[in-house]
Amino acid sequence: MNIAFANELSLICAEQGINVWELIRLANRHPRVNILQPGPGVGGHCIAVDPWFIVAQNPQQARLIRTAREVNDGKPHWVVDQVKAAVTDCLAATDKRASEVKIACFGLAFKPNIDDLRESPAMGIAQSIARWHSGETLVVEPNIRQLPKKLDGLCTLAKLDAAAGRRRCAGDAGRSRRI
Repeated sequence: MNIAFANELSLICAEQGINVWELIRLANRHPRVNILQPGPGVGGHCIAVDPWFIVAQNPQQARLIRTAREVNDGKPHWVVDQVKAAVTDCLAATDKRASEVKIACFGLAFKPNIDDLRESPAMGIAQSIARWHSGETLVVEPNIRQLPKKLDGLCTLAKLDAAAGRRRCAGDAGRSRRI
């Protein structure tokens, strides 16, 4: 629920033109406030899955848990929409064709410095972008040596140096500390 609160704040702030990072930094100055950092959703084999068991067993009582999961499950779709808007803006501002725009997705793992991609929202984001986008989709994840089957043939696993120089449509979905 705490993650959903941070993620929902990021959606509201984006709509209102407010810097969510600054808002959270200022709010967290209060000694009894600790708002988490928003992200592209929630991943992993526990937090992303287990709340649904509670909801299934107690649908009437678990309304807040259901809503929190819906917020977090919807965040990857919002991220993809933001990338699509950024590509549209890029194309409008340049003479490039969509096939010439390279999109880099930084971080696949569901948390920093691991190679565990289970239930990672970044995986779905990268897959959606690669299926939609006619240009190359690069994926940077320093903790893996090859792309999972889900992304193989859709994306190119790239080193940070190769992807960092191409800036316009990029985001650090997994927040790897090595990136």
